[in-house]
Amino acid sequence: QVQLEESGGGLVQAGGSLTLSCGASGRTLNPYVMGWFRQTPGNEREFVAAIQWSTGRTYYGESVKGRFTISRDNAEVAVALQMNSLKPEDTAVYYCAADYILDMITPAIEAYDLWGQGTRVTVSS
Repeated sequence: QVQLEESGGGLVQAGGSLTLSCGASGRTLNPYVMGWFRQTPGNEREFVAAIQWSTGRTYYGESVKGRFTISRDNAEVAVALQMNSLKPEDTAVYYCAADYILDMITPAIEAYDLWGQGTRVTVSS
């Protein structure tokens, strides 16, 4: 069965950096798009960043633009999210997602058909 697995979450002080990783197992076909979302209790899942596999084109949510960088591993189905200048408001569970249906980079949550279980990021002030 195809799965996405995130890693790299943890506790970091404000202003610090953290790198999240996500890899796909059980599938060798590249997705059209892979992305990251985050969610805090009581709130909807928020788009963070996405990368289009064929072009490498990236797209970021306004709250992370200039601080976070998404990248892909061309050797395998994996993405990383480099997070710099972290703020307490970045605290959330971060989810990796893949789109195997539509070759269009988008922040729309419904476009992603495969999700990981999430990894928690806590930024202390």
